[in-house]
Amino acid sequence: KEMAEAKRGGKTGISHYTQMLDEFEMGMSPQRIDDIFDEIQKALVPLIEKVLSDKATPPSTEPLNGDFPIDQQKEMNRKLVTALGFDEDKGRIDVSVHPFTLSISPSDVRITSRFRTDEWYQGLAGTIHEGGHALYEQNLGSSALKLDSALSMGMHESQSLFWERHVGLSKPFWSFATPILKEHLPELEKYSSDELYGAVNAVSRSLIRVEADELTYPLHVILRYLIERDVIEGKLAVKDIPAQWNKLMKEMLGVSVPNDTKGCLQDVHWSMMAIGYFPTYLIGSSTAAQLAHYCKKDIPDFDKRVSAGDFKEIKAWLTKKVHVHGKRYKSLDDLLESELGEPLNPQYFITYLTEKYSELYKI
Repeated sequence: KEMAEAKRGGKTGISHYTQMLDEFEMGMSPQRIDDIFDEIQKALVPLIEKVLSDKATPPSTEPLNGDFPIDQQKEMNRKLVTALGFDEDKGRIDVSVHPFTLSISPSDVRITSRFRTDEWYQGLAGTIHEGGHALYEQNLGSSALKLDSALSMGMHESQSLFWERHVGLSKPFWSFATPILKEHLPELEKYSSDELYGAVNAVSRSLIRVEADELTYPLHVILRYLIERDVIEGKLAVKDIPAQWNKLMKEMLGVSVPNDTKGCLQDVHWSMMAIGYFPTYLIGSSTAAQLAHYCKKDIPDFDKRVSAGDFKEIKAWLTKKVHVHGKRYKSLDDLLESELGEPLNPQYFITYLTEKYSELYKI
């Protein structure tokens, strides 16, 4: 609060939490986020219940598990992320404990991922996710001015999630990627592209945010947003965070939290004072869905191109609509309004998840 107080100066009409949010997502007020997140929560809680009910038909996750040499995974990941458009002449791909992207300039953008020998998808998801961040950074303006830097954390996250989810978790992508996986991981030879698509999109309840699937992940973010907002606004005492966390996990995700290590202490954000960061994950998810909707309108054969491994026009569309603008807009809403014709609208995200998982789980 003291830092927020110092940064807002004499602008006492700005709440402390609004000031904190502005550090990561300028122009996005708590009231605006409340409306967006409330709409998403109301739609997803009953959808998740249906998907995880006995009436649903879940896909098998058997294809994810086995013995997969890391060197072969690394080469497979390199081939796929460069196919999406990551330029190795302007960056490099390495291994780390936790995936991240480091941008020194648009001509030097480095990504990392992590790998396990008993499971292959987490490594691929990390590589595509960081590759999406890198594509943003590699296509920003080349000046050293702040104007030619990324617009916001939410917009940055939208770029990684556009590629990870709306491309990398799509059926057409697995038509393209399955032969490459089988070339490098022969153990997967017996599985069809549809079986691999089902496995990587399987849904389950999770205690841990970073291990959550696409459908349940938004509720993990909303939970954190509600808690940090209430703490900063004086509605929740710090000592009561564990109890409130456990209560919301049960209400929203149907999960009982066994201890604080797997509960409110699992993330680093609050301990490093990054209060206001969590909402950008879900703002990014919603933005990615909206961008995907309009991209498919402008590129009617989007799915056909993805199936064929032709991503050039999709990347060019994102560069035209997002990358080249850097910080030229005042907010994410302003960019979307100008480039797509409307500000952030969570209905695209809700529709995407509802249609996809209703089909996959046959509900």
